[in-house]
Amino acid sequence: MSFLTPEIMPSFRRPPSAVTIRRAASYEANLTEILLETLRDLGVVARDKAVLLKPNFVEPDPAGKINTHPAVVASAREAFLRLGAREVIVAEGPGHERDTEAIVETIRLRDYLGDLRRTFVDLNLDDVDLIPLRTRASRLRQLYLPRSVLRADLIVSMPKMKTHHWAGVTLSLKNMFGIVPGSSYGWPKNILHWAGISRSILDVNTTVRPDVAIVDGIVGMEGNGPIQGKAKRIGVLVIGTDPVAVDATCARIMDLAPERIEYLTRAASVLGHIDESRIHQHGEAISNVRSTFEILSSFESLRAGVRRCA
Repeated sequence: MSFLTPEIMPSFRRPPSAVTIRRAASYEANLTEILLETLRDLGVVARDKAVLLKPNFVEPDPAGKINTHPAVVASAREAFLRLGAREVIVAEGPGHERDTEAIVETIRLRDYLGDLRRTFVDLNLDDVDLIPLRTRASRLRQLYLPRSVLRADLIVSMPKMKTHHWAGVTLSLKNMFGIVPGSSYGWPKNILHWAGISRSILDVNTTVRPDVAIVDGIVGMEGNGPIQGKAKRIGVLVIGTDPVAVDATCARIMDLAPERIEYLTRAASVLGHIDESRIHQHGEAISNVRSTFEILSSFESLRAGVRRCA
């Protein structure tokens, strides 16, 4: 690496990271107050900032098991506005479905956010700029990225807690694949897969690192995720300003070992912490909310406590 910035820094030089686990029994809970209190406790500063919320909207999902629930998105938007944000937009570029409007209608996003003309941006169709990548983990050297993302002062990755049939799990770092525009790279944005998923996750996140991660673990997905698995009720939100530490904490809640997840170990070298000794856990203890997720047999080696073959 030829240069270091605050976003790209060896983990041993980073101070410990705080991650908060909050219980939320359902999407009808007062999620705004939960998020507002937690963001304040974490010291998140949003006053006068342009905030971009990046949920995980994959495809039409009447059952509500695939996408970040709009109640969490709307509550996060309200929380950041109460923190003094100048504006808060919701932005996503679905990777599977070309018709973003179909997803928006199916999940009833307007019921939660109101008029979307000023609050929602389809990143697949946004104006773009060509941006050099800050790392060289993959064969990619530059990407066209949406201007709405590039001009945001504070980016919030808001995934659903899910397993993934190629990456093992998909959480706040993998969620950032959705900023790569379909208008430039098509659907399902296979350029990132061809370049190597784990390596591309690192390159995308070192270039556009989320400032905050809010993981929807109220209802997640287990088994053959990210779209064909089964709904899994965990009843938590996981929040932090270090996306690597947040993802590591989520993996432990899922009863998986984060140090065995390739993209997390790569990201832990320069973007944040996966070592429990470097993560200050707040709110609920992991042991109190841990819920073993079903995973594909090809990922059994990720299971916490499973001995790996040499």
